[in-house]
Formats: sequence, C-alpha cells, structure tokens
Amino acid sequence: MKRNHLKVVIAALIISSSFAIISCSKDDDNIPTILPVGIAQDPNNFKGDIPSGQTVTLNPTKTYVLTGNIKIKDGGRLVIPAGTRIVATAGASSYILVEQGGQLYANGTNASPVLFTSSVATPGSWGGLVICGKAPVNTGTSNSSELGNSPYGGTSDTDNSGSLTYVRIEYAGAEFATGKKFNGLSLFAVGNGTKVQNIAVLNGSDDGIEFYGGTVAVSNIVSLANADDAFSWTDGWVGTATNIYTKRKADGTGNNGIKGINNVNSFDASPRSNPSIKNITLIGGATGDSKALRLHSGSYATIDNIITSNWASGISIESDQAVSYFNGHKKITNALFDATTTKVSLKSTAGTNIAIIDTTYTEKTDAPGAGNGVLTPTWATGWSGLQ
Repeated sequence: MKRNHLKVVIAALIISSSFAIISCSKDDDNIPTILPVGIAQDPNNFKGDIPSGQTVTLNPTKTYVLTGNIKIKDGGRLVIPAGTRIVATAGASSYILVEQGGQLYANGTNASPVLFTSSVATPGSWGGLVICGKAPVNTGTSNSSELGNSPYGGTSDTDNSGSLTYVRIEYAGAEFATGKKFNGLSLFAVGNGTKVQNIAVLNGSDDGIEFYGGTVAVSNIVSLANADDAFSWTDGWVGTATNIYTKRKADGTGNNGIKGINNVNSFDASPRSNPSIKNITLIGGATGDSKALRLHSGSYATIDNIITSNWASGISIESDQAVSYFNGHKKITNALFDATTTKVSLKSTAGTNIAIIDTTYTEKTDAPGAGNGVLTPTWATGWSGLQ
C-alpha cells in the first residue's frame, strides 16, 4: 500500500511539472517571432512573386519599400499585419496583384490600419491593388485584367481571395498604358468568400474602387478626392455594399460619386449587374461630371438610404433596360437630395428623356445616409485619415 501511495505522489509531481512547462510555453507563444521569407527578406526592395505553397508574413515594425510589382500566385499568400506601411517608389511598376487562387490578408485595426502609400504625395504616383478571382462575370469565360494581364472569372460565387480590413490606399492610379490608369482597388471577379471591410481610397488619379463582375460584399467604404468615379461597377457585379461615403476633391473636380454599368457592349449580358447598396452619402462639388449616382448600359441595383449633396443631378438612370427596371418600381428608397438641382432623371438608350412614375423612388427628409447625414460618419474617422 505504501509503495502504491508513493507511486501516486511521484506521478502527481510529474503531471504538475508538465503543466508548468506547458503553461510556460503558452506564455512564450504570446510573443510572436516573424521569420522573413521570400520577398520579405529585404524590406527596402520589396517586390517579386509569392509562389504556390509559400506564405509571406510582414513585420509591422518595418516599412516596406515597394520597388516593383508583387504577384501572389495561385496557392501563395501574403499576410500584412495591422500597422504595416508599404511605400511605393516605382510609379506604374509598383503594384500588388493577387492572381486567381492567391490570397492577400491585409488586416489592420481602427487604431493601426494597413497603409499603402507612395514616396511622392501626388495622385497617380504608383499603381494600386488588383485582385483577380474565380466568381462569375458577364464577359465570357476567358478574361485577362488590363492591370497585370491576369486571368479572372469562373463559376465560384464563394471564391476566397483573402481579407482586407482597415486598409488605406493613397495616391494610386498611375498610367500603365496611354490613357489607361490603375484604380486604387480593382476587384476582378472576386467572390463573396473574400472579406472587404473598412477600406479608404484617397487622392487617386482614376476610380477609387471598381468591381468587374463577381459576388463580393463590401462594407464601410471611403472614397475621397479621386479624379474619376469614387465607386463603380461593371460586367455583372451582384454583391452588396453597406456604408459608402464619397467626397470630391477640394476644388470640386471629379466624376460620378457612384457609376454602375452592366456591360457596355451588351446591355443584357448575364449575369446582370444588380448589387444591393444601402447607407450612402455622396458629396459633390462645383465642376466636373454632375451626377451623384449614374446607372447605365443595362445595370440594375437596389438603393436604400442615400444622400446626395451639392450635385447638379442626384440619380441618373440611362438605357432602356435600366429605365424599365427602375421606373415605377420603388427600387430607390429613403433618399435625401440636399442642394441637388435635379433629383432623379430617366433616359432611354437613344437619349430621350422619360417621364418619371411617382413610385420610382421615395424620399426621407432625415435619411442618415452613411451614418451622419452630410457629415463624416463616425465609423470612418481615424483609420481612414479623416477626422
């Protein structure tokens, strides 16, 4: 009996010691060590490919100088922690491309966003972010992005290209060919398995964010002082967008707040662009294109809780298909037109003005839009660069 009792005591001591060792190990795990691999080994010359099977994790205590393009290949992964800064120096040669099957995880926080910027604080001084997925588009089965010449499109609604949260993109939009420029963020056939939340695109020389088909859902989008459209889609985007705040440049120049297209070559192409958009504030200016929201070339949409402020035209619906879909069908609800000369207009494909049926849209005098009327929404302050 005494021998057995001694064995129990010894066993208990061994188990107790094991717990202590495990506990120590867990404490040590709270201090992560990031080992640089691949293109992350030289932060001052950050460029190149991330091949299949490789995960490159950046160190948030370092600044990465983007001296060329980065291509995340099928099966490759780039992880960018909160607070990381990537500074581009090579003009149109500086961009990040996520190819089909590749994944980008750029996940900041409200206090520490991930920042993509330029060494020159000038619009169009570098490329931008380009993501190519496998979700459906209405331009056929063989597509290549002009930006990076990468294939996109497919049949996977739930395709996952990674996660972007609390990301700020500045001074993008470099010209990569005569008359053709990068957007701040280009989403080609991106699926709804991809997370896109709290994204700010500032001071670009083309569109802020553009969707080329796909099913991706986005939320908390800021697009400010971009030279072209703040937020646009084409080629069959059928996702959702919640909380959109756009504002023109300080001098009032720029194009549309939001522009929606189905397919410029085939207005009835399928799948038809038909996103659901809600909680929107579009702030205009004195010159440039005069439309806060322009839907044309057969695009559908459902619009709820929208504010247009300081525009000549609030909502312009163009093309026979779009007019037939919207006119009299209450697809636009809870709209507030502040300092907007023409609230809603309809035009046929031939450019003829169409009479508006009174059930085409509803108004709401206290619509909150993106959350704070015509003012900057609370969710957009701090991380986006707005105060």
